Amino acid sequence: MGSLTKHYIDIPSYTATPERRPIMPRAIIAAGHPDTAAAAATVIADGGNAFDGAVAALAMACVAEPVLASLGGGGFLHARPAGEAPVVYDFFTQTPKRKAPDATLDFRSVRVDFGDATQEFHIGRGSMATPGAVAGLCAVQDELCRLPLGKLLAPARRLAEQGVEINAFQHGIARIVEPILRADAAVLALHASPADPSRLAAVGERVPWPDFAAALAQIAQAGPALLHDGPWAERLAADCRAGGHLTTTDLADYRVERRAPLGLDYRDARLHLNPPPSVGGALLALTLELLAEASLRGIAFGTPPHRLLLAEAMAATGELRALLAPGRAPDDALRATHRGRFATRLRALGLGAGGPLFRRGTTQISIADADGNLASLTLSNGEGADYVLPGTGIVINNMLGEADLAGGGFHRWPEDTRLGSMMCPTLVAHADGGWTITGSSGSNRIRSAILQVLVNRIDLGLPLDEAVAAPRIHLEDGVLSLEPPVAEETLAALAARWRSPHVWRAQNVFFGGAHSVGIDAAGHLHGAGDGRRGGVVRAVP
Repeated sequence: MGSLTKHYIDIPSYTATPERRPIMPRAIIAAGHPDTAAAAATVIADGGNAFDGAVAALAMACVAEPVLASLGGGGFLHARPAGEAPVVYDFFTQTPKRKAPDATLDFRSVRVDFGDATQEFHIGRGSMATPGAVAGLCAVQDELCRLPLGKLLAPARRLAEQGVEINAFQHGIARIVEPILRADAAVLALHASPADPSRLAAVGERVPWPDFAAALAQIAQAGPALLHDGPWAERLAADCRAGGHLTTTDLADYRVERRAPLGLDYRDARLHLNPPPSVGGALLALTLELLAEASLRGIAFGTPPHRLLLAEAMAATGELRALLAPGRAPDDALRATHRGRFATRLRALGLGAGGPLFRRGTTQISIADADGNLASLTLSNGEGADYVLPGTGIVINNMLGEADLAGGGFHRWPEDTRLGSMMCPTLVAHADGGWTITGSSGSNRIRSAILQVLVNRIDLGLPLDEAVAAPRIHLEDGVLSLEPPVAEETLAALAARWRSPHVWRAQNVFFGGAHSVGIDAAGHLHGAGDGRRGGVVRAVP
């Protein structure tokens, strides 16, 4: 596969006692920050299961990864209780029941520089959708967890009181989105240096969030009613009367949905994906169906046929996505049409089956425990709407301002509808009895990141750590982006098909963060944090 810079922590499958008897870890956790993983480890060590860990990690991510996570956003938990069928808890954001007039909206554009690319985002009260994260964490705790909600929120509450120590990755993320953070004084205050509130906190500084600590204590006592049918709801709706859409009815009527996952057999594995109305799982399934038209057997990572196959499948999936209304999954006729077009492309390249072969702000939490409980949780706040719910420290999402969710254009969303999402927390059952638990952050790069982890694992047989660390590609709007290293012959082959492929200077946060864990055929737990987004792994002895 060539030389790779590996960004992961290798966790042994067991440790040995002096009597040389293996002791399996109680659980394995992969997340985007050491404190996020530590919160999950703390509650699991206290008697919780993988789902207790997921709830504790969700709350902690809002403190430790505040640019990427907030209780003012939403997400999905893909849960597989031991011995039971997987189920997806959908607590993503919902569009308001009624639209305010465009002329009255607080809806602003901000450009963010990723270094090798720029992206436009939209913020303001007119970008806020109904949040679901508080309702989601409470539903999961009620139905899947062993410990009371107060214990699960306690690690995050303690860190919010004392202040999270800013690490290099979180500081770098804050610097990238600094134009958004500076657009509102209350938002900036959550990220500012205690010594100099005019600048962002530096690496090593601690930033306490006393309002958020108090908010967590209130949620532990009152549950989701605070935000959906109580004083927080009334304040949020009142503030949205000037420039926003949300009302108390929107908040009161929000419901967490439980959905059967979208199933797909790919090679010798069974994949469980996020189902519609989210589009990420359906599009990922289509890309894998297209790849199934060709064999990757014997193809080496990074060679021309490997990269051409991935890029062609991404291109065909992108064409199909352009035909779909927001939230609509591809029907059989569209799928068949695009499989046919893809097969034609493969034959033209000499890559057909049997032919000659040459070869947004979001965070991910993956947990497996020794009992067989599996949890893949993806949480997003977009970039935040530049609004802090007063007295809580909770930044509300800007999902109505996300270009990849806007479909036919801003302010044209269907009313009272669960927003579609690229988020796709994924569970993979392997033929040998093992599992891979993955997912990713990264806006439109979510499905390409997950796709490549799956292809690396299932088709190329890479260990989980290498599958996550391996350089990625992403195709969007005709621009093919590649992480280094890229062989000259591979770049030449791609340039013949896509004009001026863009090779980034280094692996980058742009390409997602697929923090993943797995169970091998022998039942050993292992994990890989994605270094592109500060990934870490934590084992619970």
